[in-house]
Amino acid sequence: MSALLPLFPLELVLFPGMALPLHIFEPRYKEMIGECLEHDTPFGIVRAIEDGIAQIGCSAEVVTVVKRYEDGKLDIVTRGLKRFEIVEIHQDRSFIEADVKFLAEQTYADAEAKKKAFDLHQSLVLMAASGQAVPILDPPDDLLSFYLVSQLPVDLDFKQTILAMPSEAQRLATLIEYYEAILPKLGKAIQAKKKSGSNGHVV
Repeated sequence: MSALLPLFPLELVLFPGMALPLHIFEPRYKEMIGECLEHDTPFGIVRAIEDGIAQIGCSAEVVTVVKRYEDGKLDIVTRGLKRFEIVEIHQDRSFIEADVKFLAEQTYADAEAKKKAFDLHQSLVLMAASGQAVPILDPPDDLLSFYLVSQLPVDLDFKQTILAMPSEAQRLATLIEYYEAILPKLGKAIQAKKKSGSNGHVV
């Protein structure tokens, strides 16, 4: 079964469970979000790419309207709901709509993999902070991968790849590979910076 979903292409990747504030100012999206608010229905956020939009996106709901402007603009906070795959695009209206197929979540992941991914993430955060105080994360029990990748300063291609992966176990394994590859490089860069600061050149 497919569902018809209005789409909001953006240069970002939204993940299930993650919050996203939006400023709605284009007339077509004021119309779209207005309908979603009126009927309490979701819309889809998809990554805008050079030749169109990504095939996999994430549905979203409006959690709260922060501000309404006199000219109809809106400041809203949304939250990601479910991953979907675009089946067919419709351009009959001012905004894009699509028949989408919602993707089943394979949520099981080994407890050891969850702990390893989270610990590596914390190590990366602490290392990047260079001794500065950092907040202690309170990760969700389910879909930890989406939470972790949403916190990372990685490129959109990587985030889109994670979004498209069908299982939590596969996503966590990919993130663990990323952490294990980047942590040594970051450590060396920090040490080089310290040496450069102390003697004027990098050894």
